[in-house]
Parts: sequence; structure tokens; C-alpha cells
Amino acid sequence: MTWHDLNLGEAVRVKHGYAFKGEFFAKQGALMVVTPGNFVESGGFRVRPGKERYYTADFPDDYLLSEDDLVVAMTEQGEGLLGSAARVPESGKYLHNQRIGLVIVTNTNTLNKQFAYWLFNSRPVREQLRGSSTGTKVRHTAPERIYKVRVRIPPVEVQSRVAATLDAYDKLIETNRRRIALLEESAKLLYQEWFVSLRFPGYETATFSDGLPKGWAKMPLGDLAFIVMGQSPESKFYNQDGEGLPFHQGVSDFSDHFVNHKTYTTQATRIADVGDILCSVRAPVGRLNLTRDKIAIGRGVSAIRSHAGQQSLLLYQLKALFVEEDMIGGGTIFASVTKKELFAQQLLQPDSKTATEFNRLTSEIGAQIETLVKQNTLLVEARDSLLPKLMSGAIQV
Repeated sequence: MTWHDLNLGEAVRVKHGYAFKGEFFAKQGALMVVTPGNFVESGGFRVRPGKERYYTADFPDDYLLSEDDLVVAMTEQGEGLLGSAARVPESGKYLHNQRIGLVIVTNTNTLNKQFAYWLFNSRPVREQLRGSSTGTKVRHTAPERIYKVRVRIPPVEVQSRVAATLDAYDKLIETNRRRIALLEESAKLLYQEWFVSLRFPGYETATFSDGLPKGWAKMPLGDLAFIVMGQSPESKFYNQDGEGLPFHQGVSDFSDHFVNHKTYTTQATRIADVGDILCSVRAPVGRLNLTRDKIAIGRGVSAIRSHAGQQSLLLYQLKALFVEEDMIGGGTIFASVTKKELFAQQLLQPDSKTATEFNRLTSEIGAQIETLVKQNTLLVEARDSLLPKLMSGAIQV
């Protein structure tokens, strides 16, 4: 089997996106503007409900993306995103934005398109793109820099087999992600049914006063939960080597159901315990996720724990409170919320029996989600371990 060297410019062309006008962005719509935030660091496409931007005006037709289009992040909006590649999941729904490159394979006899996706997400390509990038605070790349990236690739028939092997892992991971999304949605719908529509168990015979069932009340968050406001350690104590405690830095760490560990600190000033709800208190205010470990939290984060041990109920009470980002808080430059403001937020608290039953049901859903998250963690580790070996030929298929 003969491998050969290739400059990417010999096999691909990269098309810049369109400069969509900000005044036509909306929080809802049929056409979503793709941004670097839609890329997973290790590769792949993600949609972030409640955080996306949609476009409501006319635009050139050739900036509407099609299913399986290969796109690459050309701006490092978050650490490690530069050069991340993704495949568009659906036709007629996503718009090709200016900070995104559309990769078009021009020589299919040399480069398989599915293999190209994995090639962009391999360490040698990422390192070359990072090394040739411009910008001090935010890194950028360009088509001309991508064209100069040099790779070593096998024949196209081998490329096809390599891509199929890696794609099999991605399909399993995506199936689990869809299951997680369905489970999360089922818990939200249950909350909506019981506490918004007030069709909770026994509602038919319940006695109401001032619009609430007997035994229910609006209560301040500070009376329902213990809250720790984060405080960032000095940056000299940060590391990427796993020393000390994981550190939840803020907005960028709220992308998944559970916080992912990227940064660690050997100095911990404020601590979140296992199972705590994490809430962003600086712009955008109101993002939520959970921690499965004891972690240090920075000044943009609060850790919240139910006094009654009804953590799952509290999570969905907070999700109902923060139906949109930045609903509370002030700030002249960016939104933020103080401890006093957070403590004062009013939550609907049901009677003990209803609260206990809802907490039980959603805790079971949460356990299923955690199992799927753990499965995906193992699948990602296996895939990422296999990727460099397949791409280098150390393992043949």
C-alpha cells in the first residue's frame, strides 16, 4: 500500500461564508446561522438550543448549506476550535456564515470527502493550522493557509475504509446524544405538565387559593437552596495537566449536561460539590449544568444545592426560571447577577408529596442521562485513541 504526501490545496478549495447582517438576526426562525460555536473541539456539529441565531432576510442562494457539506471553523471562538471540521446534518436549514469555511474536495481521485473530515480533525493538521494562524487574542486561519497544510495519506480506497471505521463510532455517539436530548425533553415536558399547566397527580380534587394548589407557594431561591458564588484563583495556579481540582471557568463550560474538565487549578477558593447545579452569573446569565466531581468554580459561576435534597426538582425549577438567557441581572458592559439578586429569585415550590414524586421521577431520568454520557465518554476516548493510528497507518483496515 503506497502512501503519498499532499498539500491540501492540491485536493480542496475553501469557500468563505457570507456576511449576514446583524439587524436581521432573530432568536427563532427556519434558517440558522452557523458559527464557530456550532463546532465541537474534537470535530463534529452541535446545535445549542436557546443560544442559536436565525436569519430573517434575503441572502444569496449559494450560502444555504446542504446535508453532508464539510465545513471548518476558521476563527478560534473557543480554545481548540480553530480548524475543527463538521458535517452539516441537514439540507435547507443552515447558513454558511463568514467565519466558516466550506471545504470542497476538487480531486476525488486523491482525497475521499469523508476521510477529509477526519483529516481536518487530526492532530497534525490542527497543529499546522494553529502554527500558521494570525491574531493575538483570537486566532484566525484562511484558505491560503489551509492549502499549505501538508499531509500524508493512503490510496482513496483505504481512506474510505478508515473513514467508515471512525464514522461507526460517531454514529453510536450521535445516537446516544439524541437519546439524551429526548430524555431531557421528557423531563421538561413533565415539569410543564405538573407545574405550569398544573395537571399534577391529584389536581382534579385539589383546592386552589390565589391560583395555587393548597400547600404550594412562591419561595425565594435563598430559602430553598444553599448557594456558593464562585471566585477565580490567580491564573498562575491554572494548568492543563490534571493537577489539583477541575476548574469551571464560566460560559464556555456550560455546553453539555455535565461540566467537562479542561482546566485545573492547584488553588481552590470556592468549591462545588458532587451533584451541585452550576449556574452562570455573568453574561449570559442563567446557563445551567451539573458537576459529577468536586470542582473549583470561578467568579462567573454559582453552585446551588437543595436544602431538602431535591436536587432534580431544583434543576427543573431553575430551568423554568431561566427560559431565556440574561433574564435577570444588571451591568453596564455585560449582564451579571449578584448573590442578593440570585437569592431573591422566586420559584414555585409544590407541597412535599408532589415535590418528592417529581424529584424521584426526574432523578431516574437523570440517572439514564448519566449512563449515556458515560457511554459516550468511553466511545469518544476509544475513537480519539484510534484516530491517529488509522490516519498514520499504524493500524490498517
